[in-house]
Amino acid sequence: MPRYDRSRALELLRIGTGLPDTKFRPHQEEAIRHVVERRGRLLLVQKTGWGKSFVYFIATKLLREIGRGPALLFSPLLSLMRNQIAAAERMSVRAARITSDNVERWDAVEEKIRRDEVDILLVAPERLANERFVDRVESRIAHRVALLVVDEAHCISDWGHDFRPDYRRIRAIAGGLPRGTAVLATTATANGRVMNDLAKTLGPRLKVKRGPLARPSLALQTIRMPAATDRLAWLAETVPKLRGSGIIYTLTVRDSELVADWLRQRGLDVRAYHARSPDRKELEEALLDNEVKGLVATTALGMGFDKPDLGFVIHYQAPCSVVHYYQQVGRAGRGEGAAYGILLNGREDEDICDHFIRGAFPTRKEVSQVLGSLESAEAGLSLPQLAARVNMRRGRIEKALKLLSLEPQAPVAKEGSRWHRTPSVWESRPRFWERVERLTDLRTKEKRQMQEYVALGSGHMEFLVRALDGPDWEIAPPPLDPLSVDTSRRTRIEAARFLRRLDLPIPPRKKWPDYGLPKYDVRGRIPEEMQAQEGRALGMWEDGVWGDLVRKGKYEDQQFDDELVEACKSMIGRWEPDPAPRWVTCIPSRRHPDLVPALARRLCDTLGFQFRDSLLAVGSREEQKRMRNAIQKARNVDGAFSFRSEVTRYPLFSQPVLLVDDIVDSGWTLTVAAWLLRSRGCGEVHPLALCTLSRG
Repeated sequence: MPRYDRSRALELLRIGTGLPDTKFRPHQEEAIRHVVERRGRLLLVQKTGWGKSFVYFIATKLLREIGRGPALLFSPLLSLMRNQIAAAERMSVRAARITSDNVERWDAVEEKIRRDEVDILLVAPERLANERFVDRVESRIAHRVALLVVDEAHCISDWGHDFRPDYRRIRAIAGGLPRGTAVLATTATANGRVMNDLAKTLGPRLKVKRGPLARPSLALQTIRMPAATDRLAWLAETVPKLRGSGIIYTLTVRDSELVADWLRQRGLDVRAYHARSPDRKELEEALLDNEVKGLVATTALGMGFDKPDLGFVIHYQAPCSVVHYYQQVGRAGRGEGAAYGILLNGREDEDICDHFIRGAFPTRKEVSQVLGSLESAEAGLSLPQLAARVNMRRGRIEKALKLLSLEPQAPVAKEGSRWHRTPSVWESRPRFWERVERLTDLRTKEKRQMQEYVALGSGHMEFLVRALDGPDWEIAPPPLDPLSVDTSRRTRIEAARFLRRLDLPIPPRKKWPDYGLPKYDVRGRIPEEMQAQEGRALGMWEDGVWGDLVRKGKYEDQQFDDELVEACKSMIGRWEPDPAPRWVTCIPSRRHPDLVPALARRLCDTLGFQFRDSLLAVGSREEQKRMRNAIQKARNVDGAFSFRSEVTRYPLFSQPVLLVDDIVDSGWTLTVAAWLLRSRGCGEVHPLALCTLSRG
């Protein structure tokens, strides 16, 4: 049995923390010794900020110093990996990563692995589906691995709040390790169901070390504020008074941008952070260094982000599960000082969560469509080819393929860029659907549990601990006064004005869909002179402001309110489209033939412009909202419009035009209409819509 060097372990801890007098936390040293002395596989369940990463980095360093092989660490998030590598380097642990955002470094990392110059390799589980990684990395390192680390191990379990299908591939890795290889799994959010599932995955003799889950430094509070105007006003008046910097969580990308824009207008230095942010690393560093008051973030800023002095975590909307909330609010209050964890509750929360629940797994019909399409294609199909055949969102097609490919005797397999139907019989797999139904029901129960938390007046931490199957005892909150729920009428009015002046961009499409539009005989890139200009929309569908008026006008009143016309006029004044439009036309509809033309004519009257009906809806087609991916939406408008040739005789036809529609989704309707107008000699086309369906 390898000898554990306690003095060296303590020295590494002090180097890693930068604190010369620090000591191990309860169970930290015990876990390191367990790994180094090869006492069996270990699951470490400890609250966020406890220091789980020190366990595996110190263990890795000690194992390497006695001549053992490298460690392999599976980690789910790029931000988490960046923090982990920085921590490793402080202890002279040679860490490297192979991820989707450092492809240019893969050759260099592979060469270091070949020369045994990597102490610990960090990879995302998705790499296990990559042929290059399996052939050139995993096959070279697997027989030498001294330690396998599965960080955020709850992702393995489909009972977990953040189940990730690719984590299931780790099961094969763990099962095929050489005898005596140490295995360490870590998580902060494993309830009883998850731990039982992990024991089945990582081994029946899995030893569990679990610490207390309560966070006595967090002052938790829930505040019901269904209206967005009230929540925005509360944030504007409360955040400046809070100590230090923090995180404001939203459920969607669009809401992270919206809240950040509002708070910046109120003079607060905050930034939006989400999966599409191009500067995520810089934003994380700005928050770590207290250069900003806060980040308004989606769950992209989550597992592994470690800032001990974070002063507050506020949720603009309620997450879909208590476990999600525990993990996110646990970003705050990790140091010695107390911190606030405040949960606001929006009118839209339940609808967004229902959308996430419905989208978690494919339906029977969707699986049947995917398998049927693959069965009829002997050469297989790429993802774009499947999207052209199957009326499903592209993300759902990818999710269905991934889940099916991970099944025993999988009914689908990928070769290169193409998916193939295997000979495996699928119809006799009731367990797959039993699991889907069970987990969908579980997520629905978790949503109801979250609603119970929202309604609490006290006992918030006790509720969270019980939800994670932790010990049930009375927990004293920190000495922080509850935050006021009151806001001034003036700030609420300003928030309402802000929501009425969002002016959301409608970006132009620059490329036709894969395989083109055959009826219009177009494919490839759209020439710049045939594209629409960037347009504008008043707001979002069901946003509590303009979107609600649009819904009422379209489906109840059969005409749009005068307030929408005046709002469009004001938006055009703020927008100042360049070159300025000289006339107005609109998108035709066979289902609502008078609705949008009437809006466009009324807008012309208030602007002093002239209206011309330039396009004609031809044939019958499905409503765009029933089309589930961009290719299907584009194909649905292929040949849907014809051009009224007499309009070319209109004196202003060659001048810039305002193209009006009520609702924009994928943008393909506006793209085709603009192309038709431009190809007949019309001037620049500026799209204007009442609302967009996308929340991000």
